[in-house]
This record gives sequence, structure tokens and C-alpha cells, in this order.
Amino acid sequence: MSAVIMLSASLFHVYISSEAPTCVSGVLGATHVEIEHHLEMGRKLLAAGQLAEALSHYHSAVEGDSKNYLTYYKRAAVFLAMGKSKSALPDLTKSIQLKPDFLAARLQRGNILLKQGNTQEAREDFEAVLQRSPDHEEAQDQLMRANELEELQEEAHAAYHQGDYSATISLHERIIEISPWDPESRELRAECYIRMGDPQKAIQDLTPTTRLRNDNRAAFLKLSMLHYSLGDHHESLNHIRECLKLDQDDKECFSHYKQVKKLSKQLDAAEELIQQDRYQEAIDKYESVMKTEPNVPYYTNLAKERICFCLVKEAIDVCSEAHQRDPRNANVLRDRAEAYILNQEYEKAVEDYLEAREFDSEGERIDLKEGLERAQKLLKISRKRDYYKILGVSRNANKQEIIKAYRKLAQQWHPDNFQSEAEKKEAEKKFIDIASAKEVLTDPEMRQKFDAGEDPLDPENQQGGGGGGQGWPYHFNPFESGGSFHFKFHHN
Repeated sequence: MSAVIMLSASLFHVYISSEAPTCVSGVLGATHVEIEHHLEMGRKLLAAGQLAEALSHYHSAVEGDSKNYLTYYKRAAVFLAMGKSKSALPDLTKSIQLKPDFLAARLQRGNILLKQGNTQEAREDFEAVLQRSPDHEEAQDQLMRANELEELQEEAHAAYHQGDYSATISLHERIIEISPWDPESRELRAECYIRMGDPQKAIQDLTPTTRLRNDNRAAFLKLSMLHYSLGDHHESLNHIRECLKLDQDDKECFSHYKQVKKLSKQLDAAEELIQQDRYQEAIDKYESVMKTEPNVPYYTNLAKERICFCLVKEAIDVCSEAHQRDPRNANVLRDRAEAYILNQEYEKAVEDYLEAREFDSEGERIDLKEGLERAQKLLKISRKRDYYKILGVSRNANKQEIIKAYRKLAQQWHPDNFQSEAEKKEAEKKFIDIASAKEVLTDPEMRQKFDAGEDPLDPENQQGGGGGGQGWPYHFNPFESGGSFHFKFHHN
């Protein structure tokens, strides 16, 4: 924004000083003095960064004098400073219509059109500037960029149609650098990321297109589908609602909305039941989840995990009742210890195994000996760093869930978010723990060691390792041929 303001201010300095508005009679009854007051206030407020207030004065100036090319140009500069390039374009065009040789407006319009990826119209504006001012350096540079962009666009489309998605993505680095406001380029790169199994990057590209293209229901629908496939049903619901805000009768959006809403409601209800210790009802609800969405593995796996959790909770209750009836039964104590381990209650697990071994008078039961050793290892680790707890995920969490939790916490605890030294120090510690947890839990070998009771990042046995990339959970891509999701962008 600041760069736009500086550019606008410099252009004002060049053109306003040399081409001050001529005396006008107010079109809407505004006097010349009133119009001059609005222009002066607009200039001061723009310089002070008070953009909304400046825009209000320029609106009044335009209403008072609809024939002054410079007034439109000034208002366009405010729109640009506010990040509203679409609103600036009509004012720049009006300014050029009123004064065809106004080079500043042509150059500014050409710059916007180039950022929007409209190479042909941008080139026309830059060439018009060079016709009147052949040595204009900025126009020369921008014309070269327009030609470069056109060549890159042709090359990228050719690569895409040949199925070379990696090359298409690579070419779009420069394409989007030149034309960051072009939704079509981001949509094409997002499609490549989807085909290459990187839905998160596709989401990053599609999100700004909802603002860059008017009535972009297609982008909202696809974003909803992507989030849905990744297991983020709340975010999926948010995006599909945005689609319906644009058109409540959109059949594709409404159909997907019904599915997401039903599933999301079931998932939320199941978790509420767990919070209320109503485990059997929660199990029933998760059984319904698997029936509602049998095609996306994430939700089936989640349901199975949470059913397992409920059964563990029930197992602890049942085992406790059995232990009361038969206090010397080592098998009951062993089974309850295993349930405690699944519930990450390691101290209780150790206690049960120790008690169970007391009833193994000859000490011959290997299952009790090995179970106790494992419980003790897990207890030791839990008193140091429990990477699952650091990220707030279950021990059965998949890689997708782990990375999602990591990104959220890393953003929350980034030291740059804190001001005081004490806060920064605490945030740095948490940030390191979060990064360590992600490193261990996304590396299969390191995670296996941790699950076995060994901390792979402990200085005594550190072996290194690292995480990998992020793709579709469980190798599931809903947009591949044969999937149930079909989608097309419609370009104007």
C-alpha cells in the first residue's frame, strides 16, 4: 500500500503542479471554492494515510465537477492506495477520455492491466505513452514485461496441456510475480498442485481468486471441496456458505452444502457426547459419520480413532468394575493398564502392571514384564516431552493432522508475535518444542522410536531425521479421474 501511495504522490507532484484544475461551475451546485476545498482536503488526508476520509472528499469533488480529468485521476490514486484496483480502472479510463494525452493516467492504467494479466490492453497503454514520450523508461520497462508475460503465459498453457504440471508451476512463479492480480494464473497453478497431490498449495492459490474475480462461486466451491477432503469440515462449510451468498440457487453449491452441513453436524455432536462421557452414544454417532461419508478416508479413519477412544474409556470403567470384584486378577490389571496407556495415563498403567506382577509369584509372565517396561518408558518420556501433547493430537493422528496442528501452533507461537523479552523467551521455547514435535511425528522411523518409549531427539540417542511434504491424506485425491468431485472454472 505504501508503495502505491508514494507512486501516487510523485505523480501528483508532477501533474498537479503543472496542470491545476481550471475554473469550473459546480455541476451539482458546488462552487469552485467548494471543489477546491474538497481537492485540498483529499490531498492532505491521502498524504496522512487517512484513505477513507480522502476518498470521501474526492467523491464530492467528482460530483461537483464531472469534466475534470485530474479529479478522476486523484480519486483513482486513492482507490489504488486502498488496494481497490478494480475501482481505480474506470476513473483512469474516464481521465484518459477527458484528456487523451494524459500520460500519467495511461501509464497507471497500463500497470494495473498488466498486474491483472491483460497483456494486450496493457501493451496498448504503454505504446501510447511511448508514442508521445519515446524515452519514457518506465513505459519501456513495462512494455518489455508485458511481452515477457505473454510469452510465459503461452509456454505455461502449452506445458499444462502436455501434462507437465511441474513445469507449469515453475513458469507461474514469474507469471504471478508480473501479474499478481490475475485470477486465471492462480487457478491454473492451483489445478496443477491438485494434480500433483499438494492440496494445501492449491488452497493458497485459490483463496485470493475469490476476491480477484467477481462472483467467483467456482473458487468457493472448489475451496470447500479441498478443505472437505482434507478433513477441515468447518472451513469447508464456511466456503460453501460464501458460494451460496452469491447465489442461493446454485445447484452444485447447494448440493455440496447439504453434505458438508450434515457431516459437520454429526462430527460436532459426537465430540459433544464424548465431552459428556456418553461414550456409547458417541460411538453410534461416529458410526453415522462413516455412513454419511464413506468415500473420503479421512472421516472413516477419524471415526475409527474416536470409536477406539470411546471403547478405551469404556474399557477402563469395565476393567475397574472387574477389578473390584476380583482384586487379585492379573489379567484384569494388565488389560486396564493397556487401556490406560492408550489413554496416555502412563502413571496409572505402571501402577496396574506393578500390582499385576505382585500376583505373578514366580515371575514367569513375560507379558507383564514387557508391559511394565514399556509403561515405564512412556511415563519417563511423558515427564520430559510428549510430542503428541505438544501438538495437541492423538497418538493415532495421521501426518496430515500433525502438519495441520503444527502450522496452527507455529503461527500462534512465533516469537515475532510477542513484544516483551519474557514473552519472546517463552514463545521461543514453545516454538522449538512445536518444531521438534513436528520433526519427530512426521518421520516414520523417529515416530516409531518415540512410540516405543525412546525420544529420538534426546542428546543421548539423537539420530536426526526430518519431515516430508504434505499431500492428500491416505493417498486420496478427490479430483482425480474416477472421483466423485467434478469441477471447472469458467473464464470470461
